[in-house]
Amino acid sequence: MSNFQVQVLQLRDSAYQNGLVLGQQLRSNPIVKTFEMITREEIDVQEMAAIYRAYAPHLLDELQGISEGLGISWEKAAALFGGYDVPKTDAMGCSAMMTPAYYVRNYDFSPALYDGYFTLLQSNSAFATAGYNLQVIGRHDGVNQHGLTMGLHFVSNHGYTKGLSAWSAIRMILDTCTSVDEAILMLKEMPHAACYNFSLGDKSGNMAVVEASPELVQIRRDPEQLSCVNHFQVDQLAEKNRSVITGSLKRQAYFQSLRDKAHNHEEMFALFKDVQSPLFFTDYADLFGTLHTFSYAYENAKIMTSVARGSQILAIDFADWVRGNNIETQFLEGIIEENKK
Repeated sequence: MSNFQVQVLQLRDSAYQNGLVLGQQLRSNPIVKTFEMITREEIDVQEMAAIYRAYAPHLLDELQGISEGLGISWEKAAALFGGYDVPKTDAMGCSAMMTPAYYVRNYDFSPALYDGYFTLLQSNSAFATAGYNLQVIGRHDGVNQHGLTMGLHFVSNHGYTKGLSAWSAIRMILDTCTSVDEAILMLKEMPHAACYNFSLGDKSGNMAVVEASPELVQIRRDPEQLSCVNHFQVDQLAEKNRSVITGSLKRQAYFQSLRDKAHNHEEMFALFKDVQSPLFFTDYADLFGTLHTFSYAYENAKIMTSVARGSQILAIDFADWVRGNNIETQFLEGIIEENKK
């Protein structure tokens, strides 16, 4: 058993200045050494920059700020945090439930490969967002000021190629898109490196699961309720699933059992974060332990989030935060306890 802490950052400045502050924060974060071990020493920064200029050019300014705040070259920062041409990462599990009223999700992986930041971000060059950082500028999941929610779900490395990471794609979409339909258009254009599902919802009640591989992108929709786990369900992509998807199928069946039960936002959030839930996992040594629960209700713009086994629930009126009112919470506290189910 070990204590687990996530820092809450609130950044309201230009993309460069926000990056500068983030880079300074990283000076004391051991995750930088971890990224040095698992990313390439060099990448083709011109290729990476071309993709960023096409979808979210302000993130190049943020990377510049990070490089100066951390005291490293821009090229090094791009390789460490740019989310482009990243070596394969296996495992990683995530479960999400979407309804016209709310979005709820768990992220499952290892604390050793976890940034430990929940960032509320506002600048003059992108939409305001809130979400958990992945590879610093990317996002596991999050929401933007227009009520667009999104999360990633690893499927496989089938056909793995040089391309954009799923977490960078999420950041670009939350920063620039206002709806599920806009997000789908961007996901269809992006050069995906691996096979991922993306769970999406917006305040108009639209929901979708985008099943994306490097070669093909397909869409699943349902007007009432959608769930998303770690395998492709569209026939054209089924061959790209991992050979063993038993756990993912089991979670999908559990979601189906909830279909006719009317849970509100708070009830579904409690179900996801409950350590006894079929959606909470503790296989941290095998890269499959629940690290955080994130949720958003569209009607009142309410974020609810917590970290593993944490008694503290962070509830945020995100519309109020976008208006300029900061929250007081600086850290989320939890516990990592290995106890395989």
